[in-house]
Amino acid sequence: MSLETRIYQKGERLKLVSLLGTSLRDMYKGRFLAKQLAVRDIKSKYRKSVLGIFWDLIAPLSTALVWIFLRSSGTVALDETGVPYPLFAFTGTLLWAILVESINMPLRSTQGAKGLMSKINFPKEALILSGFYKLLFNSSFKILLLIFFFIFYKVSPNISALWFPLSILGLILAGVTFGLFITPFGMLYNDVSRAITMSLRFIMYVTPVVYAIPQEGIMKTIMEYNPLTPLILVNRHLMLGLDIPYLSYFFIIVGLLLPLFGIALVLYRISIPIIVERN
Repeated sequence: MSLETRIYQKGERLKLVSLLGTSLRDMYKGRFLAKQLAVRDIKSKYRKSVLGIFWDLIAPLSTALVWIFLRSSGTVALDETGVPYPLFAFTGTLLWAILVESINMPLRSTQGAKGLMSKINFPKEALILSGFYKLLFNSSFKILLLIFFFIFYKVSPNISALWFPLSILGLILAGVTFGLFITPFGMLYNDVSRAITMSLRFIMYVTPVVYAIPQEGIMKTIMEYNPLTPLILVNRHLMLGLDIPYLSYFFIIVGLLLPLFGIALVLYRISIPIIVERN
């Protein structure tokens, strides 16, 4: 693969749009490498594992089971959800797991290829594309598990479910964009990944993941303004065939994410080679 050589001289201005275009072209050029890296990592991850992909499902399933037990035992009182609560909880935790994996993907992909980057010159955007392939692979099993729950609880999605593949991309876009912004800092400081993990545990409980938005109170206000709320609710309601709330808010969030993703990708392109070289 022939890589473009760029020489920056004094007085030359870096243009955001030009850098974004170059970054997207390099991502396209690196698609074969990205596929090879994704296949290698997936095989390596599950080569000596008996349960395989099930380990990626344990965390969201266990969280859902805890809340199902708390609700069924009367320990906590939750509002009605319009569908069987176990299905509501499972869909929420599995969607949240996809979001969390999307956030962690850029940093994990970059850290995993740190040694490779120091030895070989290749488009760094291929790492993001490789991580996206792995993310789609893992997410497909979560979606298949959701289909099993639909069958088990005898819930039939309506025609709106056909839009789900597009709406889930909005959720993934939100995670990847945020992940790209934090990746340069995560490459410099290990504390960043720990802080993100702790923060996400708190944020989940101010997002309608395992319970519906309350009818009143401060939590209702927080959840309604939470930008993650429409990303979770639109995906869940499309799958369950319910009336879709916050649809306008959803499109506003996705519309804002598109330019933010471009900025984050340019930041990644500029910063990662410098960080790898210094380390």
